[in-house]
Amino acid sequence: MRVTHKPYSESCDQNQTPILEVIQPVLANCRQVLEIGSGTGQHAVAFARAMPQLTWHTSDCPENHPGIHLWLEEAGLENISLPIALDVLQDDWPGYAVDAIFTANTAHIMHWPEVEAMFMGGGKMLNEGGHFLMYGPFNYNGQFTSESNAQFDLWLKARDPLSGIRHFEEIDGQANKAGMSLKNDFTMPANNRILHWIKS
Repeated sequence: MRVTHKPYSESCDQNQTPILEVIQPVLANCRQVLEIGSGTGQHAVAFARAMPQLTWHTSDCPENHPGIHLWLEEAGLENISLPIALDVLQDDWPGYAVDAIFTANTAHIMHWPEVEAMFMGGGKMLNEGGHFLMYGPFNYNGQFTSESNAQFDLWLKARDPLSGIRHFEEIDGQANKAGMSLKNDFTMPANNRILHWIKS
């Protein structure tokens, strides 16, 4: 079925400026960035427009590609690539290397084996000294950071029992296994964070 109206996420509009304020300095010297789970395509357009020195590679499951295409077509930016079909569990990740990987609101939707695969596959694609940036809510010391996050976790698990807000310590452990070390943990609005690792 052909998509004729661009998909729209209100949360993308609300969080893109705070996210950009954090990631723009980190990506200042980067040239190639892969976004895992581009969703509607809104972040890709906003960030590629703000950082013209980057080539922003979009990716998502094939069913989301038509909507991403509409956002890219309307924006008309030359520094965004068409979306690639990326299942993080597949062995054949893209063959090129990137300076950074960005992903937003994916870890709590994915099942845990997919989270593990995202770090392993992403770690292999990153150049030495490359950046892995993950936006979303996380638990610390086994505890929710807010009541709203606890309610969100209940909603996620009612929809899919294998999803849910992930524990920072477990996420960081997966990054370490993939050869990355935590550089920063940024506090974001609405009880979210941006975790920033560097491949070493």
